[in-house]
Amino acid sequence: MPAGETFLPVCCALLMRLDERNLGRYLVGLGLIAHENKLEVRTAGDGNINWVRLAVATDIGRSWVVKQARSSLEAFPEYRAPIERIGFEAGYFDRVERFDDDRVCPRIAHFDAGNAVLVLEDLSDCTRMDRLLRSAQDVSEAAVKIAAFLARVHEGTSGGDLSQHFRNDEMRGIHGDHIFLLPYRDNDFPLSPAITEIAATVRGNSNLVSIIDAAYRRYLEPNGALVHADVQPTNILIGTDGPKLLDAEIAHVGDPAFDIAILLAHLRLASIAVGADSHIQPVWESYANAFTKKKAPLFRDVARYAGIEMLRRTLGAARAPGVERDECARRVIEVGIGLVEDPPDSPI
Repeated sequence: MPAGETFLPVCCALLMRLDERNLGRYLVGLGLIAHENKLEVRTAGDGNINWVRLAVATDIGRSWVVKQARSSLEAFPEYRAPIERIGFEAGYFDRVERFDDDRVCPRIAHFDAGNAVLVLEDLSDCTRMDRLLRSAQDVSEAAVKIAAFLARVHEGTSGGDLSQHFRNDEMRGIHGDHIFLLPYRDNDFPLSPAITEIAATVRGNSNLVSIIDAAYRRYLEPNGALVHADVQPTNILIGTDGPKLLDAEIAHVGDPAFDIAILLAHLRLASIAVGADSHIQPVWESYANAFTKKKAPLFRDVARYAGIEMLRRTLGAARAPGVERDECARRVIEVGIGLVEDPPDSPI
């Protein structure tokens, strides 16, 4: 059985709904702790999508992050997503471990398909990359390591038989709609009057929209390599032992150009927002040079995806920090359109 396949089947109906009262008993049952009365349960992360808690065993000095996927999103219960997403996340972390000499991804302590629960090692004393970017701190060393890791995964998983185990079509489609579709159709996203006017002009640019539609079709093709698909700074932690890449619920077999593009897009967007160096060139070189037997994706394909991501982070539902200022939003839109309509062959 291929590595990762055992993680993918997840029950549609949870056998147990975790909460602060029963988490200790659950971890005792897994054999991770001996006494539930020695467990401290704390919030972990934003908890927008999954139920997520930090479980600290004070008697043995160990801690874990416990995630349970539910059909209704934690912060937005009016929205639903397939709970099978956590199986794809577990499968991704399992599959990429062989390429992860730098321990970029957290290690799995336990996966419970029946309850859609993933228990991961705790990555304490880390700061999210997006927070560092907002304060104009240099994150290039971390981004270079993430890029090299992605390249090893992309090269090592291309041309295999993973597509039947990592299609993840529903999550891929939900995510893709927010990137490639919704910002370029009529919508009610809360934008300022000035950016609302620009958004209408963008939607009316038939050439631009047709290019984005073609990119969406390419994104949806279930071939290429295993991609994380959400390499944005909110999913990257930076600590003393290097960067950590989290939240692989959208992982699927798809276009590797998309994976590295998301990281580069956010570095460029943050540089516009705070006026700092984006370090695009060394990050791209780290990615491209990590390929040893195959060629990296063309930079122009990466740049086009990056431009689309920059546009959707300005005109879409999930707006990036900084673009609430009209002057920043205008600049991001200008750069994004340029990358989509006339993508460069290199970052130089």
